[in-house]
Amino acid sequence: MITIYAEDHAAQSVETEFYRGQWVEAFETPLRAERIRAAIEQSGLGPIVPPRAFGADAITAVHDPDMVRFLEIAWDAWTREFGPTPAYPNVWPPRRTRQIATARPGAELGRYVVDMSSPILAGTWTAARAAVDCALTGAQHIMDGEASAFALCRPPGHHAGRDYFGGYCFLNNAAIAAQSFLTQGAQRVAVLDIDYHHGNGTQDIFYERAEVLTASIHADPRQDYPYYIGFADETGEAAGAGTNLNLPLPWGTGTERWLEALDTALARIGQFLPHAVVVSLGVDTFKGDPISRFELASADYIEIGRRIAALGLPTLFVMEGGYATDALGVNVVNLLSGFDQSRPPSAAVRI
Repeated sequence: MITIYAEDHAAQSVETEFYRGQWVEAFETPLRAERIRAAIEQSGLGPIVPPRAFGADAITAVHDPDMVRFLEIAWDAWTREFGPTPAYPNVWPPRRTRQIATARPGAELGRYVVDMSSPILAGTWTAARAAVDCALTGAQHIMDGEASAFALCRPPGHHAGRDYFGGYCFLNNAAIAAQSFLTQGAQRVAVLDIDYHHGNGTQDIFYERAEVLTASIHADPRQDYPYYIGFADETGEAAGAGTNLNLPLPWGTGTERWLEALDTALARIGQFLPHAVVVSLGVDTFKGDPISRFELASADYIEIGRRIAALGLPTLFVMEGGYATDALGVNVVNLLSGFDQSRPPSAAVRI
């Protein structure tokens, strides 16, 4: 399996974050991608290549152009007013107020970012664009005939919605890749999100779309981030009615119950008959993850990969979360290896 990796991911490097009432050492750091890359190199999973460069049209196909433009200029606007310090929102719009553009970067951040986890830095746009290019390059490899690919994206993306970002995510790499399959002729695409946290941004982007099935296995939103969205009764609206599947699980979920949810998601994907599958690959379901509360073991990821492979579909893996850095590379390689060793040899896009 080919891996796409961009050195520019390191341009987004946060030292601390505000977590549960205090500033702590950041969880989402360049070390994550470096550990995964090192494990892939050691495993011999396949070649590691840099991404190709893609234009902005693929991004604005799923994201609001005004938000994209803001992300591009936010650092310059912030530093003109406040100097070179990490850019955080200083206000959020209350309910029943008007979403009118302001003249202040801190207020504009409040219009677009949903939390305090995703500061804008000098290299944020560079890193976010590189992650998108990794995802699009992986999708292109599959369109060119590869059965699978792994986009080692960082920063992650599944919490970025049509016109908002947060949760360490700026641009929704998986959604952008899914849309690129459609743009190039695929009639149906499935997005399977196996991160511990709900793929709220992906749901938001495709919630009224009939040609994309979104399925997410995640912590109960009454208990964990991103809250407010990801409930089982959210099944899609308008043309997308019936094309969103949420499988929320309680804290403490272990292997057996999690795999049952995976089987449910995979069965629904099989019924949908997609031309390709995009997997939002989070391994923060691991029992040692510092910000998550599921109980999966490293060996479980081999079985997860095997079950996804049983779909027999062209599959793009897009990296999302996972913060137990010592085990991160092992867990990712286990899943990808389990998939690679089990997939049918004939899995390729047919449009």
